[in-house]
Amino acid sequence: MRLSRYFLPVLKETPAEAQIVSHRLMLRAGMIKQASAGIYSWLPLGFKVLRKIENIVHEEQARAGHIPMLMPTLQPADLWRKSGRYDAYGPEMLRVSDRHDREMLYGPTNEEMITDIVANYVTSYKTLPLTLYHVQWKFRDEVRPRFGVMRGREFLMKDGYNFDLTKEDALHAYNRHLVSYLRTYERMGLRAIPMRADSGPIGGDYTHEFLVLADTGESEVFYDSEVTDLTFGDREIDFDDKAQCAAVLEEFTSRYARTDETHDAAAFNALPEERRRTARGIEVGQIFYFGTEYSEKMGAVVQNEDGARVPLHMGSHGIGVSRLLGAIIEASHDDKGIIWPEGVTPFHAGIVNLKQGDAEADAACEALYKAMEAHGMEPLYDDRNERAGGKFASMDLIGLPWRITVGPRGLKNGVVELTSRRSGESEEMPPEAAIEKLVQIYAGHL
Repeated sequence: MRLSRYFLPVLKETPAEAQIVSHRLMLRAGMIKQASAGIYSWLPLGFKVLRKIENIVHEEQARAGHIPMLMPTLQPADLWRKSGRYDAYGPEMLRVSDRHDREMLYGPTNEEMITDIVANYVTSYKTLPLTLYHVQWKFRDEVRPRFGVMRGREFLMKDGYNFDLTKEDALHAYNRHLVSYLRTYERMGLRAIPMRADSGPIGGDYTHEFLVLADTGESEVFYDSEVTDLTFGDREIDFDDKAQCAAVLEEFTSRYARTDETHDAAAFNALPEERRRTARGIEVGQIFYFGTEYSEKMGAVVQNEDGARVPLHMGSHGIGVSRLLGAIIEASHDDKGIIWPEGVTPFHAGIVNLKQGDAEADAACEALYKAMEAHGMEPLYDDRNERAGGKFASMDLIGLPWRITVGPRGLKNGVVELTSRRSGESEEMPPEAAIEKLVQIYAGHL
């Protein structure tokens, strides 16, 4: 993509309504535009990152054996009356009526919808275990939407639902989701800590939230410092192996880590003082096991091996896809702008031409552009007739992890400059070497 042909409406000034770093930088970098309170248009750069994050979510769900589908955004109120949540959910639910005066709602979540689907089509234990999920826009009518995409009213969310014959099987699904979420977040360059949480309006006895530590987090969190040393890494997991998944859950949840809603001061104070930490956290996902609560109310039953009809054991599992953009920026930025991790960057590197119109510089940039594309990478070529300082400022603001700078002086010596956005360090090397280094850096991300 060439900047002269791209739609990237960057702002020099910080908008007055932006209160936190991610909101300021997403507006300044031309990623989003507010349509109304808590509702945003996703401009090309923001949409590109959104799709990168969504693709990682899909890939890790597939790895865990979960099946994608898509449910509607508008749901009939009668489904929610069956579960008893229509009146209980509160004013965050947007309720509407169609032209025939049928009561509808803009779905904030999909437990009722998916349970109704399974109740109609799954009748035998032989169909189980089953986990279905989708990535869909949701709406919750927040009383005070703020912080940009971090606390908006409309948001993109992955929500998944497991259906199992027994509690033991359903708890394996719970563990399996925890493993897949750890992989998902680490691929995005995030360290998301699973913390014991409150189930809220979803219900259930087992639930963990995944929180990214950040000063602007909405939750106060208490944790053992040892949890921040844990990484999932590249280990291979058999998602059908109950013992293996349970061991990962034990590894990542056995140390103290809780939100303020479930904080146990006595247990926390029993830790060695040097390991006690308090901070703020941004919730980026949550997993639940809630047993037969919905299946009993909505008739999701199957015949077991003995021919008896039994209600299904269920759980639900969510990841805030659009919220993750804000969380990543809150965790990865400096005073110049965003610093995208390699796994979610909208473009793999920026190419900056210091002398647009110079035949040799133009040719070198074109060659770099084509070489990156040939290796499956997406470059962003700043081919505008602008001053070098302005080009560098734009690249720093939008946060591409790597920049290749091309100018007549360097080309006389047969080199270009490769710069790391995170460290700020630059290295001169032949164009071919710069491409080879980028190929190595992105080997696990393409």
